[in-house]
Amino acid sequence: MSDRKKHYLALVCPTLVDGMSQLADRQTPKLANVHIRARLTVQSGSDRYKICMSNPSLPKRNMPEANPPSAPTGFRIEKDSMGEREIPNSAYYGIQTLRAIENFPISGIKPLATYVDACLLIKKATAIANGELDCIPEDISQAIVQATHEILGGDLRDQFVVDVYQAGAGTSHHMNVNEVLANRALEILNDEKGNYARVSPNDHVNYGQSTNDVIPTAIRVGGILALEHSLHPALEGAIATLKTKAAEFQTVVRSGRTHMQDAVPVRLGENFRAWEYILTGHQARIKTAAQELAIIGLGGSATGTGLNTHPQYRFRVAEILSDYLQQPVTSAPHLMAAMQSMAPFVAVSSSIRNLAQDLVKISHDLRLLDSGPKTGLKEIQLPPVQPGSSIMPGKYNPVMAEMTSMVCFQVMGYDSAIALAAQAGQLELNVMMPMIAYDLIHSIEILGNTVEALDTKCLQGITAFPERCADYAEGSLALVTALNTHIGYLNAAAIAKESLETGKSLRQLVLERDLMSEATLNGVLNLQRMSQMPIEKS
Repeated sequence: MSDRKKHYLALVCPTLVDGMSQLADRQTPKLANVHIRARLTVQSGSDRYKICMSNPSLPKRNMPEANPPSAPTGFRIEKDSMGEREIPNSAYYGIQTLRAIENFPISGIKPLATYVDACLLIKKATAIANGELDCIPEDISQAIVQATHEILGGDLRDQFVVDVYQAGAGTSHHMNVNEVLANRALEILNDEKGNYARVSPNDHVNYGQSTNDVIPTAIRVGGILALEHSLHPALEGAIATLKTKAAEFQTVVRSGRTHMQDAVPVRLGENFRAWEYILTGHQARIKTAAQELAIIGLGGSATGTGLNTHPQYRFRVAEILSDYLQQPVTSAPHLMAAMQSMAPFVAVSSSIRNLAQDLVKISHDLRLLDSGPKTGLKEIQLPPVQPGSSIMPGKYNPVMAEMTSMVCFQVMGYDSAIALAAQAGQLELNVMMPMIAYDLIHSIEILGNTVEALDTKCLQGITAFPERCADYAEGSLALVTALNTHIGYLNAAAIAKESLETGKSLRQLVLERDLMSEATLNGVLNLQRMSQMPIEKS
């Protein structure tokens, strides 16, 4: 497991045991009495995680012993500005979430786990900051923090139910998070769900906040989390594999091909080294684009003016999020700009799309080089992972490369949607943020999963056919290019034409015409020398 993924697991729970070294508790001193214990279980293959958490205990002098979640039957009555509704007693969401469920039965797609994590980390940070600044009561602050711990650890994940296509700006999902945290906090305080006079989704969980500053911050945090636990580790693994394969295949000479036609010879190892450099460059560009994700508008409240917030609030939440993410998070110099502009998301999405475009090219190259086995190039063998046909026995297809292209096309589509949504804001708000959130984080994660799968199930197991590669290289008419400086371009073109018409080799024709000595010709047509890459300047 990568250090980044370990950190991602750690930030959702301060202490992890069973297989991981103890991590320092990153809770703020005021709330250091909230203790969490967890057990980590890693699944092989996808390396996804599960966190099993014990019930946190809080000293009784600070708050009452928390009641464990129960499974009551029946309904409770909740009220909002539009009236009253019955809510199942088993539900931790409330009336505004219920209205969203009814209003938006669109796709059946629920919020991504990473996006929920991002929202919870924000709510944890805001509860700590508002508690420290005496904006909300300390016991309520601690109860909200404990609720975020539990949910980040895996509890109540089924309570985030609003379709990704929902109310503009993400109000529905935001209130879903607020309501779940409020109701779990009420239970922790030995109160009943729905008693919002004690713990309010709006007045306490959402104190000093607005959908308009929370959601763009959640997209930023979610993007950082997705990059750190998914895409960057996958890219680093693939880059390392390509570097290994480049060394393994360095002496294998194959015919280059341009315009799908014969070209001068190249080293198979250099093909893999080129892909290594390509992915390395993309990772650097993604990291550069992602730097802006750490500049947040949280604290801007409804329109960027910071209405109903403490003067120190926006700086304190940035400090706490910096601690959680283990990278500097700063409050934007102009909160209104950070809330209105979707430019950071477009920049990251564009860098992801750019990577996807080259991954398509690489996956197509792999399929071509593996084509066959009898009537194609078959210069390499991709590892078979499953039978390839429902009717043709013994057939194996380059399915990992095929899957890679499909995912990359989807990522490109998401990028187009993000670009369109980013320009669709008006005045103080872009209402298309729910779609941007889903498309951006989903793009990062599916591309990360794809690169990891391509690496482990394809790249690492590739083998070469050196003799077949050499046969193609020796038989390529493009070898005549090396003769240009010795016999001239026109003579070389005539040799190539006659070779194609008669089937005679280039060597035979050059010697028949007495254009070069055999020793000189052998030196010029040395495939290893012809395919040698230029020496880098020291």
